[in-house]
Amino acid sequence: MKIVAQVKLMPASAHDADALAATLRACNRAATWVSETAHARGLFRRNELQQAVYHDTKAVFGLAAQPAVRTIKKVVDAYTTLKANIKAGNLGPEGAKRRTKADATPIFFREDAAQPYDDRILTWNLDQRTVSVWTVAGRLKGVPFVCSPEALKLLASRKGESDLMMRDGMFFLAATIDLPEPAPYGPDGFLGVDLGIVNIATTSDGQVMSGRRIDRYRRRHRDLRQKLQKKRTKSARRALKRIRRRESRYTAQRNHIIAKKLVATAERTSRGIGLEDLSGIRQRVTAKKNQRSRLHAWAFAQLGAFIEYKARRAGVPVVVVDPRYTSRQCSVCRHTHRANRATQARFACRSCGVVLHADINGSRNIAYRADAVWQRGAVNRPRTTAR
Repeated sequence: MKIVAQVKLMPASAHDADALAATLRACNRAATWVSETAHARGLFRRNELQQAVYHDTKAVFGLAAQPAVRTIKKVVDAYTTLKANIKAGNLGPEGAKRRTKADATPIFFREDAAQPYDDRILTWNLDQRTVSVWTVAGRLKGVPFVCSPEALKLLASRKGESDLMMRDGMFFLAATIDLPEPAPYGPDGFLGVDLGIVNIATTSDGQVMSGRRIDRYRRRHRDLRQKLQKKRTKSARRALKRIRRRESRYTAQRNHIIAKKLVATAERTSRGIGLEDLSGIRQRVTAKKNQRSRLHAWAFAQLGAFIEYKARRAGVPVVVVDPRYTSRQCSVCRHTHRANRATQARFACRSCGVVLHADINGSRNIAYRADAVWQRGAVNRPRTTAR
């Protein structure tokens, strides 16, 4: 399996920081030009496109040979991804406005977009925690970086490309690590996990992970943003720029913590993890006007992805099941009725009379469905979707 280790570069001088920023600008301007050429001439194969634009990319944008090759490959990969999304229907059906525009418009690259580096133009020194990196101003040697002990351990087995990124004036390197994936064990049952907004995650064991803390944090940031936006001063704009990604970082941290707890619980009890297939939920669910911001700020896809990759690293099988009627079905007698869901937090079965926390009842239904799919022999890999 592939996992990403991220480090933060600490340029020793303003000259080094300017060189890194100039390199990203040059590479992404070149990528946009290559993209326009590829779109206009229909050259989407790497060899054909490289033969057509390689020399001009070097001469016009001041790139060396290997950065020019990496830039062209980035453009080819971007169009490959676009074609795959169109084919899968992710941009709408044929004739849809979004799909037509995406197919008819060349891909544009932001000037601060990530740029891939290979071992010819980026060298790591893990003992000294420095890198040697190519830039348009020459090669920068001994650029220090900082990272977590876990990331440093992962970097020891690094092979292949790394991406140079810039966010809010800071520079990062993201290295892809190919780790051996343990075979999933035969689970002794499943831990059902119900993902929600009020309660971020609720397990079939009865553990409830509330979302109140994140809601309070989001409200504080929303009020702060509104206050700064009303001022319309330079200092207010600088503050807005400084805090714009703070909320997403906080949410990602909370999701990492929750996912780690869930995987540890399943691994300790030799169980698998059952999740709902929530893809497209924002299109399926109708929310009240005052609840729409909470629905669209809900990072359920990120939490689900964190759970899956942490489970794969631990060898914990994950089964994704159909979410229909999990909130209306009784986890005791299996009676399904709309009136069973008395309130958002209370489940009261109209058949057997059992009363449960609604999210705990839903998570137990998810665990039951995941176990049923596994027992039927429909699962032959760590992750599957039951329809």
